[in-house]
Amino acid sequence: MTDPHKSDTQIIACPHCHTLNRLPAVRLAGGDKTGTCGQCKQLLFSGAPVVLTEANFSRHAERSALPLLVDFWAPWCGPCRTMAPAFAAAAQKLEPQVRSGKVDTEAQPNLAARFGIRSIPTLILFKQSREVAQQAGAMTADAIERWARAHL
Repeated sequence: MTDPHKSDTQIIACPHCHTLNRLPAVRLAGGDKTGTCGQCKQLLFSGAPVVLTEANFSRHAERSALPLLVDFWAPWCGPCRTMAPAFAAAAQKLEPQVRSGKVDTEAQPNLAARFGIRSIPTLILFKQSREVAQQAGAMTADAIERWARAHL
């Protein structure tokens, strides 16, 4: 299998059904958000964070060519709820160069443990299957976007 990070096509996981799709790299570089999934026929770029679970996490973090910005949060966490609209706004601005996702640490405790999440909200940026940056604490949309772009 060719490296999904170094070719004229890129592997992109669908945010809806999580099927892996090939998309020309030139379309991503140009900011094209019109690609559709070959399986479910929905847009590959919805502008909304993907709900990440143990079942679909590796498709987005390890198999997809896009960097993945993950918000680890919990429903009972006040700062997490406060930051949710900011994270959603940043997700819209970062696509199609970055996929954004959310992990509910209450529903997905194994993912939280896997990445050593000790406080929430915590953001982790993954690139080419590796964790490249981590930041704890609530942030504004502009701060999230700046932080993510600074670590790409």
